[in-house]
Amino acid sequence: MAKLYFRYGAMNSGKSTALLQAAYNYEERGHQVLLAKPGIDTKAGRAIQSRLGFDRDVDFMVGEGQDAYALFQQHRAHVQTESGRDVSCLLVDESQFLSAGQVNDLLRIATLDSIPVICYGIRTDFQTAAFPGSRRLLEIAHSLEELKTICRCGRKAIFNARSVDGVFTFDGAQVAIDGVEVGYESLCAACYLRESGGHLTR
Repeated sequence: MAKLYFRYGAMNSGKSTALLQAAYNYEERGHQVLLAKPGIDTKAGRAIQSRLGFDRDVDFMVGEGQDAYALFQQHRAHVQTESGRDVSCLLVDESQFLSAGQVNDLLRIATLDSIPVICYGIRTDFQTAAFPGSRRLLEIAHSLEELKTICRCGRKAIFNARSVDGVFTFDGAQVAIDGVEVGYESLCAACYLRESGGHLTR
């Protein structure tokens, strides 16, 4: 049976790079893959961008309230028609932004259609609260794998701190995609607590 995988890590842990590498590995061996990401992730348009300078457009975006299972089947049918072959894997970037129901749809793809689904994302927001998609993936994914990165101090980073105009902030909406004013930094627990005044804000 195929599995639903959740590969998670703090920001800048190489998640998008790992996804693009996985897609390359499948295709190098003659397999068909589909790439997807949530529609709310607009910072790169339809592309998945790696910090190493590589990017690639997704095959489809999952909008708010959309049925991820039905979307996948539509694009799977297109691949079958165009190539005469089935999809070997679905790769999903920024999966923390999916709804719990959409994550359930991904489990259905892996279980009912025997097609591996590999999700990449972060566990928690800048206030250390789990994103809905990440929470559901932690609950139901067959396989969990942490992608590690380091804090400015050299320890393992586990939290994602938000800054506005270069100043850390611990209040605001859960989702604020990178922009001119908003930035993020991966921090260890000690550095996060130092910046937050000793508080885990949720």
